Amino acid sequence: MSHDKRTLEFYVLAAFFALFVLFLYGPLSAILILSFQGENGGLTFPLNGVSLHWFANLFERQAVGDFGGSFKRSFILGLMVMIVTVGVSLLAGLAFRQKFRGATALFYLAVASLVVPSIIISLGIGVAFQQIGFRPAWYTSAFGAHLTWTLPFGVLIMFAVFNRFSPAYEEAARDLGATSWQTFAHVVLPMIAPSLIGVGLFGFTLSYDEFARTLMTSGTFNTLPLEIYGMTTNVTTPVLYALGTVTTVFSFLVILATLGAIAYVGGRRPRA
Repeated sequence: MSHDKRTLEFYVLAAFFALFVLFLYGPLSAILILSFQGENGGLTFPLNGVSLHWFANLFERQAVGDFGGSFKRSFILGLMVMIVTVGVSLLAGLAFRQKFRGATALFYLAVASLVVPSIIISLGIGVAFQQIGFRPAWYTSAFGAHLTWTLPFGVLIMFAVFNRFSPAYEEAARDLGATSWQTFAHVVLPMIAPSLIGVGLFGFTLSYDEFARTLMTSGTFNTLPLEIYGMTTNVTTPVLYALGTVTTVFSFLVILATLGAIAYVGGRRPRA
């Protein structure tokens, strides 16, 4: 009887998970299918043939805008944000392991930007740059705006990691004669490396698809989310779906690469 009950629970959970996946990726499947619309096809079903025409048309700047340039800018900006987010989050996590005056106030100040509407932050940074005589650009003002979004999440993740980190490993290393730097490099860093990779992925993806905090801070050149938004107002062909398919595949590749890196690092880190 208990075996039958467990079997029923398994099927119920499996059905729930299947519905959850369908809810998440159902709309994406429609975009994926329509991106292979024939040359004379439209924005809706049924398919008028099957072809790769719209993927080729995607890279014609005069047809759909500067997709290549906007993708490059978003990719570079995401890498910049990822590097800074990982570095600052790691340093913040290490710093908050030590009790110091004003730590609580500093913590709430660090995460306060999460409760401020993104468009307000974008507007404020854009106006501030103009007032001090600098032109807003994706690599300056937008970079700062994205950090107000990614850093609080990175810091919160590292706080959770270090909250579960046992100092016994460091004490054992120091008892064996290791210096503070050696302890960090050979004990602490390998053990938290998977979490740092996760923070890096989080920072990159939050920046890569950020729209609201980029709207008033990107300057003359669009990032990919802004370019896609512009396309929705003036593109009436399935090339928009082809762009959605390409960017979705790229996102999944980034996630798979990150999971592979986490698995590799996790397999090499010291065991308790």
